[in-house]
Amino acid sequence: MNKKHLSKALAVGAAALLAGCSMIPRYERPPAPVAAGFPVYVGATSGVSADAAPVASVAWQDFFSDETLKRLIGLSLANNRDLRVAVLNIEQTRAQLQIRRADQLPAVNGVFSGSRAPGANGNTTSLYSVGLAVTAYELDFFGRIGSLKEVALAQYLATEEGRRTAQISLISSVATTYLSILADDELIDITRQTLATRQESVRLSKLRFDAGVTSELDYQQALSLVEAARVVYSQQQRQRALDENALTLLVGRPLGGDGLPTATAGKPASLAQLEPLAPVPAGLPSDLLVNRPDIRQAEQLLLASNANIGAARAAFFPRISLTAGVGSASSQLSGLLKSGSWGFTVAPQLLLPIFDYGRNNAGLDTARAGRDIAIAQYEKSIQTAFREVADALATRTTLADQLQAQQAQANAEAVRFRLSDLRYQNGISSYLDLLDAQRSLFAAQQAVVQTRLAQLQSQVALYRALGGGWKDR
Repeated sequence: MNKKHLSKALAVGAAALLAGCSMIPRYERPPAPVAAGFPVYVGATSGVSADAAPVASVAWQDFFSDETLKRLIGLSLANNRDLRVAVLNIEQTRAQLQIRRADQLPAVNGVFSGSRAPGANGNTTSLYSVGLAVTAYELDFFGRIGSLKEVALAQYLATEEGRRTAQISLISSVATTYLSILADDELIDITRQTLATRQESVRLSKLRFDAGVTSELDYQQALSLVEAARVVYSQQQRQRALDENALTLLVGRPLGGDGLPTATAGKPASLAQLEPLAPVPAGLPSDLLVNRPDIRQAEQLLLASNANIGAARAAFFPRISLTAGVGSASSQLSGLLKSGSWGFTVAPQLLLPIFDYGRNNAGLDTARAGRDIAIAQYEKSIQTAFREVADALATRTTLADQLQAQQAQANAEAVRFRLSDLRYQNGISSYLDLLDAQRSLFAAQQAVVQTRLAQLQSQVALYRALGGGWKDR
C-alpha cells in the first residue's frame, strides 16, 4: 500500500474512532395489539365519503361551527395553565438536549493561575500561567455520550407530542363543558316552564278544594309536585354554576370583563339550534399510530428507553478522557507573553472497569426493564386509543336512534298531558291521572335534552379519540 492510500485509510480509521460506535439495540416497532378494524355496529353509517380527509388533518376551527365556542377555545389555548406547563416542558427538554449535544464536543476554557511557594534556601518560588484548556473531554469511542444524546432527543420529541395531546384534551374539554352549559340553560328553561304550570295547577286545585269540588288530597298532590320542581330547579342552577366555573378554569381567565365573551353571550337558544359539527370518518386502527399524539409520545419514550440500553452497554467498556492545555508559563507576571514561555500539555486518561460488584450489570438490567415497561405502556396507549374510538363509534350509532325515540316519546307525553288536562277539567278522569301526565312529560323533556347533549359530546369525543384538534388552520 502506497503512502497515499495509507494516509486515506488512517484518516478513515481516525474518523470512525472519533465518531464512535453505537451500542443501541436495533429498534423495531412492536405490533399493535388490537384488531385490524373497529367494531361495526348495526345501523352504523359513516356519513362521509370514502375519500374524506383524516380527522387529524381537520383543524378545530373547521370542526366546530359555533362562533362563541371558537372564541372560548382560542382563549383557552392562550391562557390555560396546563397547556402552558406542557409548552414549558418542551423548553426544558430542549435545553437538556442541547446539554447532551454539547457533551459530544470539547469545552475550551480560558485559564489563569498563579502560585507562590517557599523553595530552597528560604527563597519563594512563583509560577504564573495563562492559556486555553480542555478538561476531561471524553472520547466517545463506544457511543455512551451519543446514546445519552439520543435519549435526550427522544424525550424532547415526546414532550412535543405531549403538548399536542394536552391541546387535544383542552379543546375537547372546553367544547364538552360549553355544550353542558347549553344543556343546563335548556333544562333550567324547561323546569321554569314546568314550575309555572304546576303553580297554576296548585292555584286551581286550591280554588276547587275551597269550593268543595275536590278533596284536600288533590291539593296536596299538586303542592308536592311544585316543591319537587323547585328542588330540580335548584339542582340545575347549582350544576349550571359548577359548569361555568369549570369552563372558567379551562379558559384560564374570567369569562366576563375585558371584552371577553360571557358564558351566555351569543349562545344559541338550545342544543337543537346549535350549528352542526363537521362529520368524522372513523378510519382504521393503523391511522391512530400516525394521528394520535399520545401514541407517538409513548413511542418516543420507548425509543428513549431503547437508547438508554446503548449507554448502559457502553459502561462495560473503557472510558477514555483527554485533558489538554496550551498557553504561557513564567515565574513572573511580566514574562507571560515573552518569547520562549509558550508550551502545551496533553494528558490522556483511560478508565477500565474491572471490579464494580455488579454495578454495570445492574445498570444494564435496569435499562432493559425500562424498555420492557415502555413497550407495555406503548401497547397500552394503542389499546386505550382503540377502546376510546370504539366506544365513541358505539355511542354515536346508538344515540341517534335513542334521540329520535325520546323526541317521539316527549311529543306523545305532551299530547297525553293536554288530553289529561281536558279530561280532568270535564270531570272524566281523576287528578292523579293529570299529575302522572305532568311528571311523565317533565321527565321526557329532560331526557331529550340530556340525550341530545350526549350525542353532541360523543361527536366531540370521537374527534378527540381519532387525533383531531392539535392542528390549526
